[in-house]
Amino acid sequence: MALSAEDIQTVSAIWEKIYADVEDNGADVLSRMFKEHHHTVNYFKNFTQLQSVAETASAVDIAALAEVRAHGKKVFSALHDMVPHLTNVDALKETINPLAKKHAAELKVDVKDFRILFENLLDLIGEKQGADAKTAFKKVTDLIYEEIKAAY
Repeated sequence: MALSAEDIQTVSAIWEKIYADVEDNGADVLSRMFKEHHHTVNYFKNFTQLQSVAETASAVDIAALAEVRAHGKKVFSALHDMVPHLTNVDALKETINPLAKKHAAELKVDVKDFRILFENLLDLIGEKQGADAKTAFKKVTDLIYEEIKAAY
């Protein structure tokens, strides 16, 4: 699925606003994933704070954890590296492939859990920028998800 020049301009503006608050937004997306899909906590066994509070803490409390904030920033930075490549699928693949391969082979993350992450990102975009922004950015998450899946 290719994005039009207008799509890219729109989603780049959406992403710029979301990325401006990278640490809070990244932590928010991850904490929602952990609360709504508890099995995803298992991927982060080395996050001792998360492991100790995951079952009882609220999403807000989880988002405040330093390790969740740092990883949320890392996830959003990876996405930030992908957005400029939306015009060039080959360059996008080059950016995604190492990340996907590491998550598949080394970290043993189920590819379906990327869909969960993207759903939470889209919900955040919808809350902060409205339904039209959410709909527009879904094209990006669909494209990235398909490329991640292909690399698995």
